[in-house]
Order: sequence, then structure tokens, then C-alpha cells
Amino acid sequence: MTMENKFVNSEFQHYTVMANEAVDVLDCQSGKIYVDATLGGGGHSELILKKIQPDGRLISFDIDSDAIEASSKRLKDYKNLTIVKESYTNIKKVLHDLGIKEITGGIVFDLGASYHQLTKQERGFSFMKDAPLDMRFDKDSDFSAYDVVNGYSENDLIRIISEYGEERFTKRIVKNIVNYRKSKNIETTGELAEIIKNAVPKTKEKIHPATRTFQAIRIEVNSELQNIKNTLNEVLTLLSVGAIISVISFHSLEDRLVKQCFKYYASKCRCKPNEPVCHCEPPMLELIYKKPVLATELEIMENPPSRSAKLRAARKITSWEK
Repeated sequence: MTMENKFVNSEFQHYTVMANEAVDVLDCQSGKIYVDATLGGGGHSELILKKIQPDGRLISFDIDSDAIEASSKRLKDYKNLTIVKESYTNIKKVLHDLGIKEITGGIVFDLGASYHQLTKQERGFSFMKDAPLDMRFDKDSDFSAYDVVNGYSENDLIRIISEYGEERFTKRIVKNIVNYRKSKNIETTGELAEIIKNAVPKTKEKIHPATRTFQAIRIEVNSELQNIKNTLNEVLTLLSVGAIISVISFHSLEDRLVKQCFKYYASKCRCKPNEPVCHCEPPMLELIYKKPVLATELEIMENPPSRSAKLRAARKITSWEK
């Protein structure tokens, strides 16, 4: 796949990470129902649509109106596609409303923020461009990074930056934030980045000192980890036996949730250690990969952020009693 195909257009740029790997593992077939939980630039959706002609069906979800507008143009010639402006957390309800009881083919999740979201100045995700503190995937949401940075208590800021950012200088950063906002609210990404930079001692690390804190705030604003955990558990109940789930994650916290979820449902026994007799249902999932699939060297050269991507996939092999 060429660079031209990886990006949608100059207005909405989104590199489709591990496009072929994430879709090929679904073993797409005509006549089955598939879900793209994170439409983004439409790269995964387009590959699925090409493989499921003429009688397959694809339901694609996104809460970003920019992504939906760009992907709708890109995929306008496909008739067996339904694009829904909803979070993937509402997959069950949306499918029910569409009269779909089960995902018979498979589902793909690309958990990364898009290039467009991270670099478009007014979205406020990046510390590289000064912009209002925002970081909302859903621009209709009332809760933004501004509310976290200026409204959270010192203890809550320490919790999210330590847990979601895995930042070793958390307490120093939070102290600077709290001291700064005593005199005025923090309005922009540039202000926040400078506050963080002044709190962190110089190290040999190549990443910007604000990277982990911005990641943590973004996760908090969008409830990313809780949404992933809840949705994975719910989606597995929607899959038909034989259907496949394919998930791309971009940082260790996401990948850990996916790994733990798949491991739990693929285990023969899920009893607590002190239970004398096992009454567990048989495994629900069969792992397709024992270890996560990583981006190729060529892809990393084309799109350096791909280096952190991990793909995990599993096949549903049995259903549990509801």
C-alpha cells in the first residue's frame, strides 16, 4: 500500500496502521456482518468492504464528525456500508436498533487517535502547537482537557498522570500546575506544556517532557481505558461462534487491557485459587496470535508512530450462557 493510500486527503490525514494485518486476520467473507469500531480515515473499512462484496455488510462507528465527513466521501461508492456517529461503547444498542442480533464475521478496533486529531491545532491534543485545551474525540462533549487541568484536585491529577501517563515526575508536574492555577486558569496547550517543562529535570529521553502528561489527560477526557474494558467484554457477547475480533493498541495500558481480556476468555479455568472444584464454562476465545503482531520496518519508516502499535486477535469458539 502506498503512502497516498494510507492517508485520506490533505484536510483529514489519518495513516491506517497495520491496515492489511488487522483486516486479513478477520478472514472477511461475503454474506457476513462486520463492524469497524473506529472508522477514522476509513482505511480498515475500505479494505473490509472490498473483501465482503457483494453481500456482506459493514457497520462503522466514530464520534469524530471530521472523520465521518472524510470517510463518507472516501467510501461513498459502497452500498453495503452503514456509518454511525456513535461511540463504540454503544455498539450493542446501535446494532439492536439496526435489527442486527450478532456480528457474524468480525470486528476491528484501531484504538489510536488519528493524525488529524493530534495535529489539527484547534483540537488541542498537541503540545507542539499552541491551542485551547480541548482533547475531545467527540466535539459535542461538554467535558474537555480544560476541565481536567483547572478543575481536578491535586490528588486526582496525581492519580491520572501517574496511572495513565506512567510519568515518574508526576508530583513535581502537578505541584507546578496547582501553583500556576492559583493566580490564573491554564487556557492553552502551550501554557500547560511550558508548566510541565519547567517541572521536569532535563534527561536524555528523546520524547518531549509533556508527552506522558498530555496522554494521561487525553485518556481521562475521553474515558478511553474504561471504555475499552467495558466494550471488549460486551462485544464478545455479540460475536457469533467463528467470528473474529482484531484490536490495534498504541500504548502499554491499552495493550494490557486487551491482553488480559483475551487471556481471561481463552483460559480453561477462571476460578479463584481457593475454589476446590472448577465450574468454569469452556474457553470462549481461541487466540490467533500468541504474541502481538508489530508493524513492519517499512511501515515504521513511512509512519514512525506505528512503532508502538500492537495487534492482537482472537476467534470466538463457544458462547456462554447469558
